[in-house]
Order: sequence, then structure tokens, then C-alpha cells
Amino acid sequence: MSEMNCGMLKVKNKIVSKEEIFCRNLWSQSRGLMLRRRRNVVMIFPQEMKVALHNFFVFYPIEVIVLDEGKIVIEIKEKFRPFTFWSSKNQGKYLIELGIEESKSKVKIGDKVKII
Repeated sequence: MSEMNCGMLKVKNKIVSKEEIFCRNLWSQSRGLMLRRRRNVVMIFPQEMKVALHNFFVFYPIEVIVLDEGKIVIEIKEKFRPFTFWSSKNQGKYLIELGIEESKSKVKIGDKVKII
């Protein structure tokens, strides 16, 4: 299955998000939040890699969080604006796009994220 709606993101026993779209293949990762209502997305890559994103056809700013293989936050891009580009400085195994306002600014560099 390429996309799945379920799960929960937690940091330090605080809920960051109650429901995400999980993207595990290139097609679903390429789509991300494009042309979707405000949602949160978790991308799972086969191996750690640097990620380049564009925010075309996402009509609201998002927060992007890069996690290493141990699900430790290694990079955060706040206020990634519509119709712009961004590239991670670090390699990550997981990438989280937070589109829901209530989820943003709850995660800090060094936090361990539970993906349930």
C-alpha cells in the first residue's frame, strides 16, 4: 500500500498529531501535501538521504521535520512557504510534513519521535 491514513506522532508523551498520511513509495512521496486539505504526512525512505522539496500546489505554509534512522529530530524547516524550494542539510530516513497548525512547533532538534 503506497498511502495509509492512521497512526499518531508523539514527543515526550505529548501528541503532535493524531492522524497522518504515511507515504512509503516514490509516487506518494512526490505528491506529499500537493492539492490536499491541511494534513500531516510522514515519508519513510528506504535509506537515509538528503531531501529536496518544493511546495508547489500546497497553498499553506508547512513545517518540515527530518528524522534519522533512530527517529531523532536532526533538522526542522519552519514556515516552508507555498511555491518555494528547500533542501535538507542532513540525511534522514523519515520526513514529516506538518500542515495542521496545532501540530507545529511541538518538536525540537534532538527530540525522539514515536510513530505509532
